[in-house]
Amino acid sequence: MKKYFSLVLFAHSVFALPFALIGFFLGITTTENPFNWMLLLQVLLCMVFARNAAMAFNRYLDRNIDAKNPRTQMRDIPAGKVSANEALIFVIINCVLFITTTAFINSLCFYLSPVALFVVLFYSFTKRFTALCHMVLGLGLSLAPIGAYIAVTGQFDIVPVLYSFAVLFWVSGFDIIYALQDEDFDKNEKLHSIPAALGIKNALKLSVVLHVFSALCVILPVFFTSFSYFYYAGIAFFCFMLIYQHLLVKPNDISKVNRAFATTNGYASVVFAACFLIDAFLRTNFNF
Repeated sequence: MKKYFSLVLFAHSVFALPFALIGFFLGITTTENPFNWMLLLQVLLCMVFARNAAMAFNRYLDRNIDAKNPRTQMRDIPAGKVSANEALIFVIINCVLFITTTAFINSLCFYLSPVALFVVLFYSFTKRFTALCHMVLGLGLSLAPIGAYIAVTGQFDIVPVLYSFAVLFWVSGFDIIYALQDEDFDKNEKLHSIPAALGIKNALKLSVVLHVFSALCVILPVFFTSFSYFYYAGIAFFCFMLIYQHLLVKPNDISKVNRAFATTNGYASVVFAACFLIDAFLRTNFNF
């Protein structure tokens, strides 16, 4: 199992998983639906299975590209740690497990499960024909909060949709930053990305714009739901992390891209979700 853990990079789950918890507990605290441990486990399993499928499929589809790129040559398939067939079987198993798990949640989750899988798997094709591939990645991760909310309530609502848009703009913005490392490689291989299309300077400007929209989307829920100052502290920290990562990466110096991509955004999502959950617990149990 260790080689599969390496293949799917479980550490990167800190991006979407905290927002799935936000969607789940939003459904608990703003509706009459009771807390259910089994349902929480099912939501978490769906997150794991969908991400496993998406990440492994990306590694499978990009195996020849990764073998050419000096930055990715040591990934599991090019390095021979996992065979292409093993990765594909792993994808299929996780897709089946994902759909099966949604069937135990509710009918809407089950009916939408193929759509969710299509989005998260389709991302791996997009760099071959559009520079908007970063937005498709953001769309895939943005399904986490609304999906978890639907698991609890069986319906859509404006607030979880706002969190989904927050994830969409946030992930798209930091994936553009991450793609700065491959600007020259993408151009040489005729692959599409925002840095390859616009250059580093303009790509960073677009990333800033996307992160401004993300910040707005975590602020807007205060107009639809009652929050305490813990949530406002979470907003402040999330926005600070957005600003901080843009201070780390400059057009003439992208040496801190990995720090901006993984560390900064990991802290942003975990702390923001923690503030939301503390706020929800205090308001629900103590009328805080």
